[in-house]
Amino acid sequence: MAVGDLSSSPSSSPELHVLAVDDSFVDRKVIERLLRISACKVTTVESGTRALQYLGLDGDKGSSAPKDLKVNLIVTDYSMPGLTGYELLKKIKESSALREIPVVIMSSENIQPRIEECMTGGAEDFLLKPVKLADVKRLKELIMRSGVAEEEDKSKHSCPNRMLQNNTDSSTSTSSSSHDVYSLDDDTPSSKRMKLESRAHD
Repeated sequence: MAVGDLSSSPSSSPELHVLAVDDSFVDRKVIERLLRISACKVTTVESGTRALQYLGLDGDKGSSAPKDLKVNLIVTDYSMPGLTGYELLKKIKESSALREIPVVIMSSENIQPRIEECMTGGAEDFLLKPVKLADVKRLKELIMRSGVAEEEDKSKHSCPNRMLQNNTDSSTSTSSSSHDVYSLDDDTPSSKRMKLESRAHD
């Protein structure tokens, strides 16, 4: 999608996709380089307005983001002409389609009230410029943890269906049915399996 100064890393990049927003060309190139070094796919835009256009969020009309658009993380500068990073954060968090995307704010100014405002508004983190490689690596770990948590949540929601199926199909005694409940499919997260096994032993 050709939107203003928008540029993307090669299509062969890994699936972790970061949208970087900064009105400074130099700062955009710095964060893009650090993210690529960390094996992330990167899309850069030069303003909050361009970011909303890329995400399919058009003012008060709601989100019309393409179904195949997958952004794992948004990193945005705080001080930008027009739409600030904080205002971009608020619009994203107000969107039912986009609010789950983690947003990280960057700034060259260490102003505590500003930091607290962003964190209270739903920011995942607040980075002081210049952003370092260690910061980016930490952000990538954040993305990975978010993805794992999402998969575990999906597994938890699907567990009642499996348990119901076990109870419906089973013609054994109550104690045998109880055993079926704890014998979940192999794709159940190990942490949940351990908790269920612990309960079974109790």
